[in-house]
Amino acid sequence: MGFSIHWSRLAALLCALWMGAGVRCACPESNLQMQGGNYTLSNNLEEGSMLVYHCPEGYYPYPAITRLCQANNSWRPKPKRSPAQRCRLIECPDPNVLEYGSVSPPQEKYYVDNETTYECYSGYTMQGSVTRACLKNGKWSGSTPICRRDSGDRCANPGIPPGASRVGNSFGIDDTVRYTCNENLFLVGSSERVCQENGEWSGNEPACYYKHTFDTPLEVSKAFGNSIKESLTTLESTVDTQEGRKIRISKNGTLNIYIGVDISDSISEDYVNKSRDAVVKLITTIASFDVTPNYEIIFFSSELYEIVNIIDLMDGTAKLSDVKTKLEEFDIDRNTGTNLNLVFEEFLEKMALIKVRAGENFKEHRHVIIVFTDGISSLLINSADNNKKCSILYILYINKHVMLHSATDIYIFAIGDDILDDDLMPLTAGTGGTHYFRVKDLEKLQDTFDEMINEDEVKGLCGLHKEYTDNRNELKRKMYPWMVVISTQADGPPKKCMGSLVTPEFVLTAAHCVFGFLPEKVTAEIDDGDNKIKKAKTLFYHPLYNVTAKKNKGINEFYDYDVALIQLEKYVVISTDVRPICIPCTRETNAALHLVDQSCESQERLLLKTDLERLNFLTRTSNVVDLKDVHAKLGDNRYECIKHAVGVEGITADTLRDAVTDNFICTGGREPFRDHIACTGDSGGAVYKNFQQRTIQVGCNIHGKVCTAGGVKESTSNSRDFHINLFRVIPFLKGVLGRQDMDYAPLVFLEN
Repeated sequence: MGFSIHWSRLAALLCALWMGAGVRCACPESNLQMQGGNYTLSNNLEEGSMLVYHCPEGYYPYPAITRLCQANNSWRPKPKRSPAQRCRLIECPDPNVLEYGSVSPPQEKYYVDNETTYECYSGYTMQGSVTRACLKNGKWSGSTPICRRDSGDRCANPGIPPGASRVGNSFGIDDTVRYTCNENLFLVGSSERVCQENGEWSGNEPACYYKHTFDTPLEVSKAFGNSIKESLTTLESTVDTQEGRKIRISKNGTLNIYIGVDISDSISEDYVNKSRDAVVKLITTIASFDVTPNYEIIFFSSELYEIVNIIDLMDGTAKLSDVKTKLEEFDIDRNTGTNLNLVFEEFLEKMALIKVRAGENFKEHRHVIIVFTDGISSLLINSADNNKKCSILYILYINKHVMLHSATDIYIFAIGDDILDDDLMPLTAGTGGTHYFRVKDLEKLQDTFDEMINEDEVKGLCGLHKEYTDNRNELKRKMYPWMVVISTQADGPPKKCMGSLVTPEFVLTAAHCVFGFLPEKVTAEIDDGDNKIKKAKTLFYHPLYNVTAKKNKGINEFYDYDVALIQLEKYVVISTDVRPICIPCTRETNAALHLVDQSCESQERLLLKTDLERLNFLTRTSNVVDLKDVHAKLGDNRYECIKHAVGVEGITADTLRDAVTDNFICTGGREPFRDHIACTGDSGGAVYKNFQQRTIQVGCNIHGKVCTAGGVKESTSNSRDFHINLFRVIPFLKGVLGRQDMDYAPLVFLEN
């Protein structure tokens, strides 16, 4: 995409050569060069081409960030010899606004890596950061320093952020303070705050930004995640506040998400593609929560390109599973202009249709609007005066139709090289500015959306995990947060098995891994930051487990009902690194699978729905653990799979169905896929299926005798593994984990 500076001369030459072919070359190349950086062109030197300047990290283009080639053969803004276009060192807002204290060192301007120290006058107490550093994103590290003293006011001194001025020094109930930004800064956050009866200030702390200031992925993660997660957890109550609103969807409510992605040529192709990737990641992350939203997704420039119609999703004529595919396959046809009016008109029209259809139930609907754009409108190309007109139009439109609905939130992700903040920030009116994000690194924004599932309110949800493209050892705990290593100690070296955390106090494993051991000889290794080795308190075995139960039929070892539960002496601490896996037939698993039908049968139909169902389990390796892929042979494929057990442990053709009962899931072999095979030490581990971003355990690994060396090994044509189907041992699991009369929190199992 684009041409660097050393290609631009060639572009001009080609343009001259192409003139005979009818190609119009509108703008000159003179005075475009930049000291310390380079530039790219979206469409050579032709009309409508966007020139974007680029600087190294820690610097920004000055005096222009972009230039637009206009129809009158001129650039806007016009290049000048003085001041020369160059890369300037990032500057942070002036910190010398501290009341009742001093800032050192005193400087006229503060640049990247400059540090400041703050000290309060006698009688005042410092709150906030004593030292701060100017960061590469144009912000100060830490928090705003404030010199306070006990004045008897209802609210504490709210302070003054760097680069700002404040009007108002009374902090009693209903007193108001107002903020403005100095020089070439603009305000993000609440320009006006009121002291409330509870002693808190309304709104959010303001900040002053330069045009080169941007939000880090961590900042976006905290603000966006803290806000939108309230719409993604099913809570009974609904809480609405005007400023810094937190929307909670009731269990019977509906969440509607409207997403707009700007694909106009004022935004580079790289930004457009990464915006699309970020939306895919966002949808994937949202799918891990209990709420199943409806989506309206639009790509837009001067025209609209509808990817997903929210009405079709509601009617069932479109499937949520197709949304990501449609996003990834959409062929982006970029053109000039950005018409935000059209985007909001479309969203509001869909809201109106939903209101008509829902009637009185419309009050149960919650709406989230998310837009990725730079705010540059095709209406602004020839008249800068239209800035105000368009902004006013947006505000009036939203205030009239959307913001009056207290259950609507609007998030603006300002992307691109030249952002019209004045045009975009009013769109988040009523949200206190916490819904406006200036994003520079869209690739890291994907990680930001992933981090949304770190919040305390959802950390206990079963099966939540992270997905990473790399396979670094330090990420394994987050990828498989339910993973447990079981150790039993008798004479000789300890015996190792795998297990899975199913509640904060219980681990599920194979019975043969712990059978015959006293609880004090059994430990579970799961690093929750408190104590890596957890001692067993009680061992529970399936009452029908008996390895010698069918010796009278010549079956040397019988592994039916080979499951056990280990109750730990101490709860594990649930976090991003340690979470329980989902197990069948619980109410929480039903929510994870987004099932309306409250039945065990519905879960099994969804998770084991084909005759060849792909599953996974883990094996311990030098890389902590590695993943194994297998395919459950079900239905008509099952007998072909289980017959390979003949000859093992005394099993004959006559006793095959006695040994391999319907309680087993069979995997292995090379046809139609070459499966991995279980090895020594894999026993007791979860055999699971990932559903969107939740992990559901469907089986327990009980064999590993074919492969004794360990690690990731492929199956031979005859090797087979057998796993206990958890759907067949629900009474045992419910009898332990669902008991109401115990000293631990029970799981809620479905009645049928």
